[in-house]
Amino acid sequence: MLKEIAVYTGAHHPEYHMLSGHLQGKMLEMISRMVRPRRVLEIGTFTGYSGLCLAKGLEKDGLLHTIELREKEAEIAGGFFKKSNFNNRIILHTGNALEIIPKLDEIWDLVFIDADKSGYIEYFNLVLSKVRKNGFILADNIFFQGQVFEHEVKGKNAKAIIAFNQFIQARTDIDKMIITLRDGLFLIRKL
Repeated sequence: MLKEIAVYTGAHHPEYHMLSGHLQGKMLEMISRMVRPRRVLEIGTFTGYSGLCLAKGLEKDGLLHTIELREKEAEIAGGFFKKSNFNNRIILHTGNALEIIPKLDEIWDLVFIDADKSGYIEYFNLVLSKVRKNGFILADNIFFQGQVFEHEVKGKNAKAIIAFNQFIQARTDIDKMIITLRDGLFLIRKL
């Protein structure tokens, strides 16, 4: 199924580079299998690749809630989810995550943030109180294609990621580390 999503996205989506891909997907799967989550929240579904990777570690009664802003991508992901072994364990929400997250009455074991970069701090603030103690938050694209390392940062997304990275580094209520895989991941544990 993952290969099918990757091939489809590469052939049909102009932003195919946003797909998590095999290496990052395997990392997400491994983390999920280590955590053995009952509840996972994914912010930014895209075409469904990362969601299926995260679902592989779910406990038997586990659920993955995934949120996609764009209807077309949600429809594509939903089609792949329906064909997967996790169809009855993935709940796909379409719309603005800032409006959807407060309505989800769950305690999260694992959260994956991979949506609009300017929303990362807000997403983090929305979910942290609902993450169980020793639960994990993963934030993707923290290098933002290397732009965060440039002397003069110009793009709004790169500036937003720099602000998020500084925000996370300054916090003392979490344990955090950077995983230098692909475009960089923050691995954050709630204390």
